[in-house]
Amino acid sequence: MKGIRRHWEIGFEKIASIAIAVLGNSITFVIALCLVIAWFSSRQFREQDIHSRIGDVLLGVTFLCIFIIQKSFNRFSASLHLKINELVSSHEPASNSVINVEGKTENEIYALSKEYDELNGEVKELKEEDYK
Repeated sequence: MKGIRRHWEIGFEKIASIAIAVLGNSITFVIALCLVIAWFSSRQFREQDIHSRIGDVLLGVTFLCIFIIQKSFNRFSASLHLKINELVSSHEPASNSVINVEGKTENEIYALSKEYDELNGEVKELKEEDYK
């Protein structure tokens, strides 16, 4: 049962990664912009009352904002990961298992998180002994 769940999880993560890459792509934004412009210039749009037009304009702008926000988040995320990877790789006692952690599955990230929680607990115990 765990094997099937893990297989589905890996598949979902691949699909999510593809969706993130597609939504953050400049070409996708251009295609979406063309769709919105085509809708705004259609006869059906022009025949609507003013309230429906306003709603459609707001919907079109919101639709385009999704692509812009995803693009900016992808850029920010990539630069942040690069900076963190540089810090981890330059610090000798740091564990290299966290380099490129964004490419790991959710279960692998959870396992690493548990390791660091345990390590954090050990550090707290040592600090408490120092104060006694």
